[in-house]
This record gives sequence, C-alpha cells and structure tokens, in this order.
Amino acid sequence: MKLSIIIATHARPDSLARLIASLKPQLGRSRSELIVAENGTPAPARLADADAVTAHIHDPNPGKCRVQNLAIKRATGEILIFLDDDLMVAKDYVDQVERFFTYHPKFAAMKGRILPLEDPHKIAGVNWVYLDLPLVDHGDEIVEVRGVLGANMAFLAEALRVVGPFDERLGPGAAGHEEETEMSARLRRAGYRIGYSPNAVVYHEVDPERASRARFIRIARERGRCRMIHERHSRFEVMLKNAVASTRLAFASLVRANAERRAREERRLAVARGMLDALNAERAPVDNRVKA
Repeated sequence: MKLSIIIATHARPDSLARLIASLKPQLGRSRSELIVAENGTPAPARLADADAVTAHIHDPNPGKCRVQNLAIKRATGEILIFLDDDLMVAKDYVDQVERFFTYHPKFAAMKGRILPLEDPHKIAGVNWVYLDLPLVDHGDEIVEVRGVLGANMAFLAEALRVVGPFDERLGPGAAGHEEETEMSARLRRAGYRIGYSPNAVVYHEVDPERASRARFIRIARERGRCRMIHERHSRFEVMLKNAVASTRLAFASLVRANAERRAREERRLAVARGMLDALNAERAPVDNRVKA
C-alpha cells in the first residue's frame, strides 16, 4: 500500500525539522510520500530536509483543518497518516502503520500510541497534573477504540472520501479543538471501525509552558465550546453536566483527593462551563432583540 504522511505545522521550524529527520530514513523503505501542510505564517518555512518532502503546501491564513484538507486533495496514498509537528516518530513507525492496515483490514482508521519524549514529572515539576499533552497508551494489544487523536492518526483514503474532509469550523486556527472527535463520530456513523495500534509509536515534546493551571482550564473550556459546534445538547443536559461536574469537584476537594484526581474534575467542570458558554452565546442576540 502507498502511504501519504501529512504533517500539519504552524510556526515550529525546529520541531518540524526534527520530525522530518526522524521520518526521512523510513521513506525509502516503503511506498510513501511526505506532505508538509503549513498554515498561519506569512511565508513558507525553510525545510532542512527538503529533498524528503514530496509537497509543501502553505496557507498564510490560520486553520489546521483547512490546510489538512488541501493536503488530502494532493495526497495519492491509500493510507493517509496525520502527524503534528511537535513529535518524533519511532524508527519503524511507517512500517508499523502499514502493517496495522494490512493485517487488520476491519479498521478504517488508526489511533497511534503517543508517549512523552521526556519525563513529564521532571520537566513540569509540581504542575505536572496540568500538563495538557495528547498522550495515548492503551496497552500492548490492538483493540477497537471510539476515536482517533489528531497528533498521531491514520485513515484509509477511501473512508475519508466517503465521510468527507475535516470540519473546518474546528481545530487550531478556528474554534480550537475537537476536529478529530467530530471526524471519529462521523466515521462510526458511517459504519467504519477505529483501532488502536500500540506499535505505531510517536514521542511528543514536553513543553514546561504547557504545565499551567490557567492554560489547562482555558483549553478545557474551549473544548466545551467546540463540542457544542458539532454535537447537539439541550440546555437541560448542559445544566445537568455543570451541576454534576461541580458536585464531583466539591467532593474531590472535601475528601482531599490527590492532585491528579482534582485536576480531572477541574477539567470536567471547565468543559461543562464551556458548553454553557456556547449556549449563552447563542441566546444573546435573541435576548438583545427582546430588550430592544
């Protein structure tokens, strides 16, 4: 099978160079092409290993999903791999993705394993519980899962042709998040199955600036607002989610739960509040007309 590897990137030239360097030795071992999909920068980045890159797509306007969709149109592979730019791949990554789809044809999409490049506890210190990294480790067996994660995911090109491109309202440069969640739901509704591959391993950079409670809460609240773009939830459901999340956090504090548990409950409440933010924003124009 031919593979198209698509790297979405924005203003991380050093990280991008490291990822391409980790992929380059693997490209000759398989029928694969490498597409850099850059967005939100005034000019294309200079690529250190430009000879390894099949195509460099650049869009000065922000929007990860939009530039990924442009790359999908350009790609010629039967398998489309999507990687974030702040990763390194394992030495056999490309081979393992191909093996996953070859030996497990029941799956139309793959969620890959994402491990930290460095020890998060050591890098982030006491704030490690607020380190918002997209890490994935469901164990050593191939299992069915509900969804992919954007940093390390792959699809059969045919499945994407059936369900359509990424929702450009979502993701970085637009609403911020949830593009892979929405795509996963669309795949499931179309009858496709998603599998987890423990052997398709990437290593995520650990940025200590991401270990911030304020950032952690802000991103969770943004996720809640994004969720309301692609899912339907009544006001009752959202109010109930807020009440349950508030109660869970209060209980965790009351019993002096550990920091990791409290952080999870804080995130749950922030997501619920973000969903409420979205509902209130929808009602605001109506309320203003009534007052007028």
